[in-house]
Amino acid sequence: MKKIILILISLLAINNLKAQNKKTEKATFGMGCFWCTEAIFQKLKGVISVKSGYEGGTLANPTYEEVCSGATGHAEVSQITFDPAKISYTDLLEVFWKSHDPTTLNRQGADEGTQYRSVIFYNTPEQKTTAQSYLARLNKINALGKKIVTVIEPAKPFYVAENYHQDYYNKNGSAPYCRLVILPKLKKLEKVFKNKLKD
Repeated sequence: MKKIILILISLLAINNLKAQNKKTEKATFGMGCFWCTEAIFQKLKGVISVKSGYEGGTLANPTYEEVCSGATGHAEVSQITFDPAKISYTDLLEVFWKSHDPTTLNRQGADEGTQYRSVIFYNTPEQKTTAQSYLARLNKINALGKKIVTVIEPAKPFYVAENYHQDYYNKNGSAPYCRLVILPKLKKLEKVFKNKLKD
């Protein structure tokens, strides 16, 4: 009897774990420097975690210096784990397109190079359809006054960036780059998406 109870408890635990895993999805966005991207998406309700990293290139386990050279083909990206019951992929896309300039090719502000390209790496067929439809609609109504050059590609191997890149703004908020570049983006986020922010 005890063995049966233990088996049942184990099965319930496994089923609960599976259910919890189904409650989360991943979204992967490149929109310039990943320090900015991470800081923005960390603020949103329903976002569980954000990891800075590299995706879309040819070299396995690239270093920051290798990616910055532009030779590996990777983009600086943030991989966002989120709860779709609390924030939709469409909501994340809205924040993505309103938080950077997706009309500039391989450039965000002073950051220039293919590693800073505007890119969406979709993780499911549904994400692909949603992102493509949203992009087509934005370009059709000329929402930004120029053609959006964001590239939508299937997910490729994601390599987590070095530890000092993780949670960068929260650890280095007083650094000049954080105050001059990231903070204005966060202030804009607070104005435009106030109802989507964590308390």
